[in-house]
Amino acid sequence: MTTLSFEAAGAARDAVEAHVPALVRDEVATRLLAQDPTLWGPDAEAEASIRLGWLNPASASRPLLGQIRALREELAAEGVDRVVLAGMGGSSLAPEVITRTAGVNLTVLDSTDPDSVAAALAEDLASTVLVVSSKSGSTVETDSQRRAFEDAFTNAGIDAASRIVIVTDPGSPLDAAAREAGYRAVFNADPHVGGRYSALTAFGLVPSGLAGADIEELLDAAEDTAEILSDNAEDNIGLALGAALGGTNPLRNKIVIVDEGSGLAGFPDWAEQLIAESTGKLQTGLLPVVAEPGAPEVTGGAPDVLVVRIAAPESEAEPEGDQVVVSGSLGAQMMLWEYATAVAGRLLGINPFDQPDVEAAKKAARGLLDAQPEPAAPSFVDGSVEVRGDAALLDGAQTLPEALRALLGQLGEDGYLSIQAYLDRAAQAELEDLRPQLAAVTGRPVTFGWGPRFLHSTGQFHKGGPAQGVYLQITGNSGQDVPIPGRPFSFGELISAQAAGDAQVLADHGRPVLRLNLIERKAGAAQLAAALTDLGGK
Repeated sequence: MTTLSFEAAGAARDAVEAHVPALVRDEVATRLLAQDPTLWGPDAEAEASIRLGWLNPASASRPLLGQIRALREELAAEGVDRVVLAGMGGSSLAPEVITRTAGVNLTVLDSTDPDSVAAALAEDLASTVLVVSSKSGSTVETDSQRRAFEDAFTNAGIDAASRIVIVTDPGSPLDAAAREAGYRAVFNADPHVGGRYSALTAFGLVPSGLAGADIEELLDAAEDTAEILSDNAEDNIGLALGAALGGTNPLRNKIVIVDEGSGLAGFPDWAEQLIAESTGKLQTGLLPVVAEPGAPEVTGGAPDVLVVRIAAPESEAEPEGDQVVVSGSLGAQMMLWEYATAVAGRLLGINPFDQPDVEAAKKAARGLLDAQPEPAAPSFVDGSVEVRGDAALLDGAQTLPEALRALLGQLGEDGYLSIQAYLDRAAQAELEDLRPQLAAVTGRPVTFGWGPRFLHSTGQFHKGGPAQGVYLQITGNSGQDVPIPGRPFSFGELISAQAAGDAQVLADHGRPVLRLNLIERKAGAAQLAAALTDLGGK
């Protein structure tokens, strides 16, 4: 039997007490189970009517289990046991947390950084199968990665079609093209599930199952949880968590998520994209902040912060102050958080199934790729770092510490800082240490996202949520580039356009953006770390 626990204190408990009785009276649990698209109002009804398949995870997913198992056995018999996933947003974050939690290997390629792509291509192609996950196939990142791997397989004397597995919606352009190309397998996901709610569909299950995770157990736990959450009762944990997230008064819209030994490796990153992309629109929403135990945001007691602690199953942890403590197995937690996010959307008065501002950055990047303009000259260069920002933001700054100080000077009392690193998240992993450092310096919530993957998640909140953020974008020159077969641009040009396009859209929305380009990645990262040390001492 699935075990879930939820405890709330302070403002979170007040929100539960204020909203859950009304949610019960409105029969929200029963209506969710029945996939009622009217729960979020008339403006959301058309989209919701085709996005609620996640509430019944078994119907479309359970028939896939045998097919996934058989394919894994076939590949293993051929000596193919390295699984690479080309996916973005929920299509990559869910398999990553599933496989990390299960302790099995999955190479997740959710970047267009040339170093990241080159590293994925350089490993043992002879034992590699590529899973390409995309609802339509039009996602530029996954299409580019597929092209690069297909070319690499062919150049290595490997039948590329035998090493490519596709996960997509039935009837999509990718579905038809993949079958025509004769790829090894094509798995169709439930088309009535959006990407960020797709963890328990083919998008989460196929790459995870091929890598060796126990996806049947995951699905069993999710099914049990869906049944628990169907009760119209005041002890419904999904209603309670949704109320705590979306119903505080005044709204605590910075949701600081902390993993306290849950055993669910990377779960806060998955929850981050689910919450941010679902709620960040119409100038409202919830900003998830993935933080470490004891982080400044956890201990600071800011009036706009709600701390959610992800504890180990059977944990006796108790919430303190304005906190929530949640525990449970991975399948149970995934179902719970999808449910609670939908409930929070109802309380916030938004449609949790659309993403109206995600396309803006994509469009800007496409425009830059088509035009191929010369990169804008830096405002100034300090050592190994090129600095770009408008004159009003920089306010005469001539050094990197001065530029950082100018950006942080734009941070309001209710604001947050977003660090966006368009770099290799394996080779430049130390940049994640900037997050707690800047949180300590500013006394405000700080998020960290790897580009371009955050564009498919928190990128929605940055443009559609409240105008409270300031943005630090970090890019870096690469010693290599990787061509994209059949395209007039390379991976280096693609990621540069994605970074510049997103900065342009943020600026168009009146958001302060400071852009730092590391001329030499290692030296530039060290210089940035030193500049932050200088900042913290003044």
